[in-house]
Amino acid sequence: MEGFRYATLLSALVLLSACGGGGGGGSSSPATTWQAGQFADAGQFANQCLRPRGGNQYPDVAGSVLDENNWLRSWSHETYLWYDEILDRNPGNYDNPLAYFDLLKTEAITASGTPKDQFHFTMPSDEWNAQSQSGVALGYGMQWVIVDPDLPRDVRVAYHDQQDRPGLPPRGARILSVDGVSMEWSNDVDTLNAGLFPTQEDEQHEFKFAYPDDSLHTIMLTAEAITSEPVQKVKVLTSTGGKRVGYMLFNDHIATAEKALRDAVEQLQQGNGIDDLVLDLRYNGGGYLALASQLSYMIAGPEQTAGQAFEISRFNDQHPQTNPVTGQPLTATPFYNITLGFSVPAEEPLPSLNLPRVFVLTGATTCSASESLINGLRGVNVEVIQIGDRTCGKPYGFYPTDNCGTTYFTIQFQGVNAKGFGDYPDGFVPGNDNGQAGVQGCQVADDYDHDLGDIDEARLATALHYIDNGYCQPSASRQSLRQSLTAPPIGDGRVHKAPWRENRIMTPTR
Repeated sequence: MEGFRYATLLSALVLLSACGGGGGGGSSSPATTWQAGQFADAGQFANQCLRPRGGNQYPDVAGSVLDENNWLRSWSHETYLWYDEILDRNPGNYDNPLAYFDLLKTEAITASGTPKDQFHFTMPSDEWNAQSQSGVALGYGMQWVIVDPDLPRDVRVAYHDQQDRPGLPPRGARILSVDGVSMEWSNDVDTLNAGLFPTQEDEQHEFKFAYPDDSLHTIMLTAEAITSEPVQKVKVLTSTGGKRVGYMLFNDHIATAEKALRDAVEQLQQGNGIDDLVLDLRYNGGGYLALASQLSYMIAGPEQTAGQAFEISRFNDQHPQTNPVTGQPLTATPFYNITLGFSVPAEEPLPSLNLPRVFVLTGATTCSASESLINGLRGVNVEVIQIGDRTCGKPYGFYPTDNCGTTYFTIQFQGVNAKGFGDYPDGFVPGNDNGQAGVQGCQVADDYDHDLGDIDEARLATALHYIDNGYCQPSASRQSLRQSLTAPPIGDGRVHKAPWRENRIMTPTR
């Protein structure tokens, strides 16, 4: 189900892809003769496929590779945010649409030397539909964090996909070997990656772990289709100063999160409610933008969000007033105060906590839709206090688009908040006076010695201290937290998820 390989996980891993070569064959479409800088309407080539899918549910008709490439070329020119930075290559010179699509993006780099567009990818459409709607993906029931990809490597268990799944190594367990191959020192990255990211159900691999208590364990793990629980560990804590503090671990903006988030807020409302909320987004790479809007409304409530924009999408300069994907006039994403039908019936009112501030735990995997939550709340003057590390920096998003069984993701818009701010390509930085991307808060390393939601876990403990005292712990105290035996220095490891789980995703209806 999850057919990805991550070239950045382990040093010495090289990912090969096919290059174009040869002609794409004949075409049933009009206007197939390539002229540089001349583009036919993408609709002329849509759903004309070399291998049409059968069945009435698909619009596919017989076509050719050239048809598919022509659609990609025109569609990219029409909707890509930096369309005028794409080098216009002859689509007839490529016999693999995926290889051609890889070239249909800007080649510019940022001031820091990183590619301007790091977010260009594809998925088989059946995988995209299964994972985004149900949270089902192939794996072992846990996510890995790559603390250090270089020798000696450090790869650990970040969290479990399901809250009460027995038999798994705990958070922080460090992988010593995979199928007898050393995680720390071996150059056999093919074996390591094959174990970390299985591709078939019932596939088995032997792992040797060092647990946080220093005990050693050898476990045979079997891959299966896992339905993740995107919201976990919802609870009310009592701070040292007697404050009632809600805690919620939110890992993915997927469809099933709509019900889970609503239920979590209703749980936190019970009794005397809460005085503050700690929202743990450290491993939340993003997903559906509308879910970030719904959660932001449930945090802030109706008074602070009424009539305000959660996020305004800016498309390329060919479309100053019209959404090029939907064809509709440009409108802002509001703070949704109702359900939208992702996983519960639509148009039911959402609960709210009516909080003037929120504490957000972040790290290098906090991306895109999660960053839009931070930005959107700040746009309506909800105080966001950031605890942890710099977020990944993805103020961009896209509409997943299917053609001939592949769903394509190309950057189509930049999101800005109600104040017009959306310039954070290097992420939000806690406790750093870095213009509008600097957020009040504390830099604290991830703590793999403690479970998420444990009051002694470094980032949560820091948030609780801030709630009681109004400031970060003294630097000496924070440094002692960083020097835990298993915690890395500031500069988080990364949880590498499927690319669709690390982005800002819109649908034509929301």
